[in-house]
Amino acid sequence: MHALKWAFLIGACIYFCALAATVTFQRALIYVPIGDVKTPQDIGLHSGTDLTLTTADGEHLHAWYVPPAGDRPLILYFHGNAGTIAGREHRFKKLVANGNGLLAVEYRGYPGSSGSMGEAGLHADAEAGYQYAMAQQISPKRLIIMGESLGTGVAIKLAMQHESAALVLDSPYSSVADVAADRFWFFPARLFLQDQYRADQWIGRVSVPVLMVHGSKDRVIPIRFAEKLFALANGPKQFIRVSGAGHLAMGDVLGKVLTWIDQKVPTPAHASGLK
Repeated sequence: MHALKWAFLIGACIYFCALAATVTFQRALIYVPIGDVKTPQDIGLHSGTDLTLTTADGEHLHAWYVPPAGDRPLILYFHGNAGTIAGREHRFKKLVANGNGLLAVEYRGYPGSSGSMGEAGLHADAEAGYQYAMAQQISPKRLIIMGESLGTGVAIKLAMQHESAALVLDSPYSSVADVAADRFWFFPARLFLQDQYRADQWIGRVSVPVLMVHGSKDRVIPIRFAEKLFALANGPKQFIRVSGAGHLAMGDVLGKVLTWIDQKVPTPAHASGLK
């Protein structure tokens, strides 16, 4: 009995120390701001401009802007938790190859941007991006809000708050709280999580067409969380399940995504059936 008592006490001590460390450093588990600061020209986006956006609370954000050609839509892009906008080089090139515009915002606390990471701050960063797009005389009817992974929650809340043409989500989640509770099932994650990104509470207030893309074998955000979110979304909506794909599966079906965008935001050429 004495040995069992000590074993229990040691196990409890280890558990609560691990819990305390996880709670203390939780944002380091969510936000991974690793990468280089580059210009659009560094990756071959020669029509792009390197920007500094100022948020309502005074932070300065690194951003890239590629103006749309003619009446092509502008894609307002929010990346995932790891890396930087420069790490999306191949995706960005494909998104703008047909004349689409791009505004990619680097979150606060990430390379090139001031401030510290946190949910409220990232939503303020999204707002700064939206306001910059409006200042460029981009019609909301030609604005696509797009997010990947962590950035899907940022994109959803922005689409809930502002007018746009459509919402595109790569590897979305119902909430970070759901994902954390699944991954850290041995801890009361929901109780201690600071940044919960309750996309499940926002998606029902989005009134524009929604496209969700998710890999069937995503181990970062299991597809069931995207399916839960999709069930809560208003129509018109479409879910592309990429069989056998892992996290950030949109790259595998980018042609389908671009076609969907053209259907939702037709240019005069598309509207008249011209190619």
